[in-house]
Amino acid sequence: MGWLSDSINLFGLIAAIVILILTIYVAGTLVKKMRDSKAEGELTDHQWDGIAEFKNNLPVGWAVSFLVLIIWGFWYLFLGYPLQSYSQIGDYNRQVDAHNKKFEEKWKNLSKDDLINMGQGIFLVQCSECHGINAEGMNGKAQNLTKWGKEEGIIYTVEHGSTGLGYDGGEMPVLGLSQEDAKAVAAYIMADISDVKNTKYPDDVAKGKKVFETAGCTGCHGPDGKGMPGMANFAPDLSKYGTVDFVKRVLEHGKKGHIGQMPSFAYRNFNDTQIQAITDYIESLSSN
Repeated sequence: MGWLSDSINLFGLIAAIVILILTIYVAGTLVKKMRDSKAEGELTDHQWDGIAEFKNNLPVGWAVSFLVLIIWGFWYLFLGYPLQSYSQIGDYNRQVDAHNKKFEEKWKNLSKDDLINMGQGIFLVQCSECHGINAEGMNGKAQNLTKWGKEEGIIYTVEHGSTGLGYDGGEMPVLGLSQEDAKAVAAYIMADISDVKNTKYPDDVAKGKKVFETAGCTGCHGPDGKGMPGMANFAPDLSKYGTVDFVKRVLEHGKKGHIGQMPSFAYRNFNDTQIQAITDYIESLSSN
């Protein structure tokens, strides 16, 4: 009977007993009245199919009950329940937080290879259904993640546009750049803007910077590629491209693709170690 030590549970039990007693009493009284009493009183002028309504005032007991119920409801919602009360959702969240702390403490010193292996396991269970076991998107069913976080992913976005990330600036249209210019922009983003700070095409970085500034990219992504000042959700911050922060955002918000909606994985409560593992695994994939 330890649960009776919880004041909310005890209060709820007492209230339930009181309500049950009152219900039995009121129901018995009304049944007796229906059986013994006769209809008396002044009727209103309104009738429906020969049935009229008595000009009776609202019973005092009903009015008092309604008023007490409203007051109790406000007390319960804003004072009684939220303070030091038990909640299944709150208890679940506390358990998840405790598990994540233990998990991260246990696996905090994983090597790069271990993180990749962990990420592959998570990917095969959670992501491969749409992206395929090789992460190639199963013939366009979903995004080809072997290109994500690399120059190839940027080139693809420049050539095909981007949809479904839910930014306030709307969808990114096809820019119509040549393949050489798209490659140069990709090199510039990966080398100078992204926190990855690495590109396979270093000779194209200077050209990419010029194309980025003249092709209209700064109009949405800002002059430094980190988004418009004061408008954090207007367009993607390209400094996060290829990093764990961008993966975390997609996992939390989902993404609308050409064939449907990738759901948010926020309910999975991936911890930081797991998200880092997924990021490292995707980064390790070959884009060839």
